[in-house]
Amino acid sequence: MSAHLARLVDADLVAVSAQGRHRYYRLAGHDVAELLESLMGVAFRTGAVRLRSSPREPALRHARTCYDHLAGERAVAVYEALLNAGILQKDELDALALTAPGADWLKSWGLDAAALAPHSRRPLCRTCVDWSERRHHLGGALGAALLARFQALGWLRRDAASRVVRFTPPGEQALTAWLRSAEDWGARLSPSTQTETSTA
Repeated sequence: MSAHLARLVDADLVAVSAQGRHRYYRLAGHDVAELLESLMGVAFRTGAVRLRSSPREPALRHARTCYDHLAGERAVAVYEALLNAGILQKDELDALALTAPGADWLKSWGLDAAALAPHSRRPLCRTCVDWSERRHHLGGALGAALLARFQALGWLRRDAASRVVRFTPPGEQALTAWLRSAEDWGARLSPSTQTETSTA
């Protein structure tokens, strides 16, 4: 095990920190986590790996963290609602972008996407394959900011012992209302307004 960990550290896939006599290992960055999540999606799609049923499985499928952003059923619902509303859009090459009207809508809700870009070398928004839903959820700096915002509002609690994220009953209601408000907002926009892309 030590030899394997040493190789992963040498390859910059895993980082290690020492505290007294103990060493603590973690993934080296969000790009490594996104790569592993994508590989898991391929493995489950091809049937090479099957998720072992456990009491935690339904909770993992409902909502979990994917490094620093939300994954699972609720995350896919968030991504698809933002895309359908025109808050996010894809170009002809399938690259994901935040629209200018979408940035304004997020700012009115308390999330300033323009403030994220200068402080991050990662993409503002990108798709991430969700292994349990076999669809996409939102990654990138915006995906991380949304998870942080949901937590700041008290909609969810993160499980300290796992990647499970638990929405409180009021949080589930608030998220459902938020998704509905995004779709209602998108329905009121003209197609020309929706296609303006944010420079964030």
